[in-house]
Amino acid sequence: MELGKLVSLNVSLVELIPFGKKEVATGINKKPFAGALRLGRLGLPGDAQGDTVHHGGADKAVCVYTEVHFPYWTEKWGRPAIAASFGENFTVSALTEQSVCIGDVVSVGHALLQVSQPRQPCFKLGMKHGLPSLQQDVEETGFTGFYFRVLEEGLVAQGDTLILRKRHEAGITVAEANRVMHQDKRGRDGIAKLLTVDALSESWQHTLRRRLAALDSEA
Repeated sequence: MELGKLVSLNVSLVELIPFGKKEVATGINKKPFAGALRLGRLGLPGDAQGDTVHHGGADKAVCVYTEVHFPYWTEKWGRPAIAASFGENFTVSALTEQSVCIGDVVSVGHALLQVSQPRQPCFKLGMKHGLPSLQQDVEETGFTGFYFRVLEEGLVAQGDTLILRKRHEAGITVAEANRVMHQDKRGRDGIAKLLTVDALSESWQHTLRRRLAALDSEA
């Protein structure tokens, strides 16, 4: 099943950005790349993260954001939201957090990928746009985007079609995972169900197990 198109392939190396009285190392200022790139287990060549504790790694090799949300942000900001506005590697068409599930296997070009977790925006997104509330705005709307891990490496390029190769049997959408993480934080059933998805990233599993343990200790 066709999910959408890769409308822009975006990369950047780490740079130092003034922020208050200090400088912040970040790779959030990505720019579109016109050719094909070989996507590896840890991401794209020519791309890097300033904070490798919270960004990047095998579970977060590719950050994805959909252009479906751009009209909303354009109206809210009063200026255009465009490809790479959210520091994403893949700007895609059509698919949203409602239409893909944690653990879904998707092909793009010659690569085979798997949805691993929703994207959790950090303060650098607000820094990029001069909007301190943007991190919270993204969480509240649920327009977060998500991450792919790489199952099979291969060339990817602008215009490639994203094809759903296997829907995860649990059927938990990225939107539902966001709801569990950010809204229903004390919902034991939702947490437990999300933890049954073996494809969920290690960092999200760790956070949710700690949350579930805290709820159990209170009981």
